[in-house]
Amino acid sequence: MNLKDKIADYPNFPKKGILFRDFSPILKDPSASDYVADEFSKHFHPKDIDVFAGIESRGFIIASILASRYNKGMIMIRKAGKLPGKTTKLSYTIEYGKDAIEIQKDAIKEGEKVLICDDLLATGGTAKASAKLIEKIGGKIAGFAFIIELVDLNGIKGISKYDCKSLVKY
Repeated sequence: MNLKDKIADYPNFPKKGILFRDFSPILKDPSASDYVADEFSKHFHPKDIDVFAGIESRGFIIASILASRYNKGMIMIRKAGKLPGKTTKLSYTIEYGKDAIEIQKDAIKEGEKVLICDDLLATGGTAKASAKLIEKIGGKIAGFAFIIELVDLNGIKGISKYDCKSLVKY
């Protein structure tokens, strides 16, 4: 299956000069969603993963699909202020300012192997911050699973020490 045929392009969104790559048409097609899960299953072995982490918000969908496929749990990495209970927060720099993400302190147990999922890898700032956040609470990074990678933005550089799989590269 050619996933590029399923990805919609939206020029000048969310602002002029940006070409937004939208993976949501994949979700409308059960065979495409199954294909995505199959491709990640070929790359990441179940014994190497204890739990899936989804980066807000599109990563939640990918992590949920894979968690169901692998019969494992799923946790959320969210923007600051969105999770209840005790959380751990990490601030980081992005291409146009600063941002912060959080995870619940008890989301994973010490030493658990976490596969981080998101729809798209661009500059890599959020992905790198997510790995640091998980490691900060005692997790081990099993890798990263992305539907789309924007190669020219070189986001892989900041997470290259981890096992990374992108299904479509632009």
